[in-house]
Amino acid sequence: MEALLTSCSCSSGVSVISRLKFTAGSNSFSRVRTRSSLLQAARTPRKTTRELDVSSSSPQSFKSRTSRKETRLGRSGFVTRCETGSGTVSAVRPTEWVQKQFELPGFSRGCHIITRGIISAVPEIKEFDVGIAHIFVLHTSCSLTINENASPDVPLDMEDALNRIVPEGRNYRHLDEGLDDMPAHVKASMMGSSLTIPIRGGRLNLGMWQGIWLNEHRNYGGPRTICVTIQGQKRADGRCV
Repeated sequence: MEALLTSCSCSSGVSVISRLKFTAGSNSFSRVRTRSSLLQAARTPRKTTRELDVSSSSPQSFKSRTSRKETRLGRSGFVTRCETGSGTVSAVRPTEWVQKQFELPGFSRGCHIITRGIISAVPEIKEFDVGIAHIFVLHTSCSLTINENASPDVPLDMEDALNRIVPEGRNYRHLDEGLDDMPAHVKASMMGSSLTIPIRGGRLNLGMWQGIWLNEHRNYGGPRTICVTIQGQKRADGRCV
């Protein structure tokens, strides 16, 4: 006959749990397993007042201080100004959002450069010093991409390549709107419906040979709706470039 006995002892902040097995007949205990665990130390309270140490040689160093300070919050909750006893520090400007939705006129089938049209429809781009522009097309038979903006042969060759990759024919189930219907959906999924472009100094930060393309995959697609969303920080002086 065997029985288990559990004992607990505490010494110097260490809890020791021992399990002993008693075997009848031998009148003796044998140790089964011992487990030790340190008692969790009490948490020290966090310092909640943190501000820039303007007296330090490094402008990025932070230091806990108890001196009098005043804080003003921007619209998005970021600290825009911090005043201490030894000076004034300007911090991050608030992040702002702009969203515009507009319609582009119908294009013929093929690839078309629309960079100027985007900039013209969203002049607020010029107000941002740094940010991100997200461009989205609200359709399933056209697409957006970034490619060369110089040679007129590149859009023509791109259209030819897409037609070779996804040819028209009656081997599709979805032919409700003509032979160009289903191939247009396939091309739109291949090329994508959105772009993300950085804004730098009030301009879309595109490369010298980069342009925004609208790829019309239908023979008669009609007007196309574009939604542009901007997130970023505007110029400190409020001017446009």
